[in-house]
Amino acid sequence: MPTYQVRPAVDSDADAIATVHAASSRAAYEGLVPDQHESLPVEKRRAFWRDAIEYSEPQVLVAFDESEAVVGFAGFDRSRDPKSRPTTGEIWAIYVQPSHWDAGVGLALWDATREGLVEEGCTEVTLWIPLCNVRAIRFFELAGFKRENNTAKTAVMAGVKLEEIRLKRKLD
Repeated sequence: MPTYQVRPAVDSDADAIATVHAASSRAAYEGLVPDQHESLPVEKRRAFWRDAIEYSEPQVLVAFDESEAVVGFAGFDRSRDPKSRPTTGEIWAIYVQPSHWDAGVGLALWDATREGLVEEGCTEVTLWIPLCNVRAIRFFELAGFKRENNTAKTAVMAGVKLEEIRLKRKLD
């Protein structure tokens, strides 16, 4: 299995991040959310991630392969959930190019994200995932996250209502 390096994103990574974001979203929600990839054009994704990189809100990491191509990214920060403790972090996003699914990229990003959250003084971390994203839920449950069943809420993606659930785990 190839190894992947992870580093903080720089402005010139915004295009690659937007491309990974679009491709991964399209593949993850294909058949569940019609025309999902058209609902948030790459240009808007690029602008969002460029701002995130510039202002570190959220902090953004990229994973790259031996050819130095960006094959995944993660965004994390303090929790945005109301009433969360100041030591609670949140994973805003972990996306991997579909051609690199199940190859260790997500794990490399999770390890680096966990280290970043611990460095920020976080003692636990949460994330929100649509219940229909079985692949992502399985990944995070294998990483030690537990479902918080009383947190279900409805989110709208490309005009389709999806039920989301929050997952949580302690940071070591």
